[in-house]
Amino acid sequence: MTTINKKLTSASLAMAFGTAISLAALSGTAVAAEGAMEKCYGVALAGQNDCKAGPGTSCAGSSTKDYQGNAWSLVPEGTCVQVESPTSATGFGQLNEFTEVNS
Repeated sequence: MTTINKKLTSASLAMAFGTAISLAALSGTAVAAEGAMEKCYGVALAGQNDCKAGPGTSCAGSSTKDYQGNAWSLVPEGTCVQVESPTSATGFGQLNEFTEVNS
């Protein structure tokens, strides 16, 4: 093997290794960010929920009205009960689905 080929092979291996490490770090960050989220009911606007919106709905984007008590969105963990929800009895998002008031 010539010196040029050895250098190219070494550079290629180093680049591949660096790429693999970068991808592993990114996927670890995505998992960590996802783990720091929680379901928050009653905070999504119509058609903007992340999932669950009652019987007969398909899932994400299927809520039919703003602040629907059985539709949730993901929010940063620990913030749900601080997000305003005019249909909730407390006036804030809930960690479990609820029957709406003032809807």
